[in-house]
Amino acid sequence: MPAQALPFFIPHRVLAGREIAQIAGLTCPNIDFMISAVAPLESASAVDLCYMDNRKYLDDLKNTKARACLVSPRFSEFVPVSTFQFVTSDPYRIYCQVLALLYPSAASPRSTFGMKGVSERATVHESSTLGDGVTIDPGAMIGPDAHIGEFTCIGPNAVIGPGVVIGRSCSIGAGCVITHASVGDHVIIHPGVAIGQDGFGFSPGLEGHLKVAQIGAVIVHDLVEIGANTTIDRGSIRNTVIGQGSKIDNLVQIAHNVVIGRNCVIAAQAGIAGSTTLGNFVAVGGQSGIAPHLTIGDRAQIAGASGVTRDIPAGERWAGFPARPTKKFFRQHRMVELLAEQRLHINDEPSS
Repeated sequence: MPAQALPFFIPHRVLAGREIAQIAGLTCPNIDFMISAVAPLESASAVDLCYMDNRKYLDDLKNTKARACLVSPRFSEFVPVSTFQFVTSDPYRIYCQVLALLYPSAASPRSTFGMKGVSERATVHESSTLGDGVTIDPGAMIGPDAHIGEFTCIGPNAVIGPGVVIGRSCSIGAGCVITHASVGDHVIIHPGVAIGQDGFGFSPGLEGHLKVAQIGAVIVHDLVEIGANTTIDRGSIRNTVIGQGSKIDNLVQIAHNVVIGRNCVIAAQAGIAGSTTLGNFVAVGGQSGIAPHLTIGDRAQIAGASGVTRDIPAGERWAGFPARPTKKFFRQHRMVELLAEQRLHINDEPSS
């Protein structure tokens, strides 16, 4: 049997109840309790904060022992008398803000070795530039003319290529390879990410496939987060761009010349083919594939496991393969089910 898991994340501080009320924008007089941790509803204790906004967990809410709970108005009547309730229209968002205060190292990863400064076992080229407060873990390599902004942390065995620019207060995970790229401020790049490698470009012919030199770069704007083992190819002739505030899950492939707008969300195992453009606030479900040279409009939503072969207008929801508007997809799907049921009924009739 495995040993009990270690508490990898220890609360950085305690929070007074009135601080939580302030974060939630609530006026709650006479609050004198302290919160030292967070926990799920079912296991919370008298020092914990929890949250509730999903009917599925109603029984857990009714029986919780938490000291306080962030709760949406529709569930407030079910909070036990012994649990103080912060009633808010967006309990999960407030909960996320509290988490960041209690566990800052979980919100923004730092040195794998808990160190500060440049490790003696890191390789830093003499022509590179390091800002104040930079941390570089053992085994990391910083190439010629690279620039690392202040308070950025480079994880173990990460490779930062020649001329690459990394902004301030970034976290670059273990084993990342970043070449031919410029990265903004407050960017989190998780372990194993590869940025700036060749795009997949070849000119086919009877004598073989002729490689097309990829001479663009990758531009990653501020406040982007990129999940583990994601790959982002550099542009072939224009740049591949990741817009400010966009969040990319693990194992995502972004091909050359792709432009992703601001505050997009792309779930795991999605693939975006070359020269496609996503507008702002686009959401892409897991395992979806988007064909090349398409335009996905602002605030469009693509369901998981969809195959997008056409442009999607702004604000629309699409699903299926080939992807089409969600209402149309479900209507057609139901029609196929009804046809199948009718066929089974016919086949079940006795022959004359």
